[in-house]
Amino acid sequence: MRPHDLGLLAAIGVALTVCTTEAAGQIQAMPPYVSHDAVRYPGDYSQGRIADSRSAPTDGYRPGSGLDPGYSAYTPSRETAVPSGIPSPPGMLPPPSQHDGPSLPQPYGPPPPQPYGPPPPQSYEPSPKPYGPPPNDPNVTSAYASAPETQEASAFGALHQSVPWGNSIHATPSTHTSPPAGAMPSQAAFTSPTGGYSVNSYWTWQVAPEGIIYKSYLAGGREPRMGSQWFYERDLGWLWDSTLGGRVGLVRYGTSDAAWPEGWQLDFEGAAFPRLDLENDRDLISVDFRFGFPLTFRDGPWEWKFSYYHLCSHMGDEYLERYPDATRLNFVRDALVLGLAFRPHPDLRLYAEAGYAPWTDGGSEPWEFQYGIDYSPIEPTGFRGAPFLAVNGRIREEVDFGGNFTAQAGWQWRGETGKLFRFGAHYFNGMSDQYQFFRTFEEHMGLGLWYDF
Repeated sequence: MRPHDLGLLAAIGVALTVCTTEAAGQIQAMPPYVSHDAVRYPGDYSQGRIADSRSAPTDGYRPGSGLDPGYSAYTPSRETAVPSGIPSPPGMLPPPSQHDGPSLPQPYGPPPPQPYGPPPPQSYEPSPKPYGPPPNDPNVTSAYASAPETQEASAFGALHQSVPWGNSIHATPSTHTSPPAGAMPSQAAFTSPTGGYSVNSYWTWQVAPEGIIYKSYLAGGREPRMGSQWFYERDLGWLWDSTLGGRVGLVRYGTSDAAWPEGWQLDFEGAAFPRLDLENDRDLISVDFRFGFPLTFRDGPWEWKFSYYHLCSHMGDEYLERYPDATRLNFVRDALVLGLAFRPHPDLRLYAEAGYAPWTDGGSEPWEFQYGIDYSPIEPTGFRGAPFLAVNGRIREEVDFGGNFTAQAGWQWRGETGKLFRFGAHYFNGMSDQYQFFRTFEEHMGLGLWYDF
């Protein structure tokens, strides 16, 4: 190797050593890492909106900036902003004016509290929520978040608060968003455990709303949903009953909570109820059709329903070919229904309803009654799921006020908007729900899958 090559390598080595040493010193002197990716808007916390932190102001709260006084992480200055009048948590850096560069040594221990000016006028007061260490002033609500905290020492010995990614510190907002125009507060706005305003506590007009106020009875045999039951009937063999339908909201005057709405709502429902013969090439035995318009209401634990529905029954072509002497019934009902449900506990529902059909045909009679109990946890379950249990009884005038009994039990999975998927055992005893055979007694047991809207 030539001498000038050795000199060049030595110069490169010296340069790398200097750069590495300087970079290490800069990294050690930097303030702690604060969440880069997002700054929460506490003033609109019910909607959970997230904004790019690079567009956030670096000087704390400014009136009219779109940020309420909160405890938010700002990336550009690597500063954690504290609400007005709230002392800085132990070990937090002072404002940027006091640590403009890494060359200024920082004293050990927590800095003195820094005033940030008077807070804006308060429209709604949230209930105090102590997060972490209490403030010095017992009259001031603490705004320190319950994020994991660690203490680190920089090159100058200053103690900093380290916040892991995705846990940017923020406080419960001290200023709430205004209610929608023309909104009316519901009972929940005054009885909320937090005592604070939520946009979901106000009643507004909504078209095609999310969620159902008066949900289908879990073990009801003629309720709109998606589902299937496979079972063995002692006289008929293996059968497959399905429900192909659902229920949707058309218009609501009430809250906007999809999982637990309150107020008035007009729905549309519809479903088909086919029965297939598993022992004869899955031939269609019969199918019933139903559609209707329920008007529903919920206020706290009470639920009401007033609805109209049309139901008709048809015999399958394959069944008529196999049994040419079978008699097809023109079973038709146009009925009005009044239902009432009560929840002594959010997960437990008791219900009863009465129906009267002014227009009937094919052996149908006017009166019918239905009642039952549903146990189904209303909180989202995630993948783990939760158990459910449901029983239902029906009484019908066309069978001399006899009827049937249905029980279901198994495991359920509930989503964030209240939709429900279930798997479990199914038992039926009584007069058939297939109205082509409404005078036939059946007893069967099997398995089922159900999806409720």
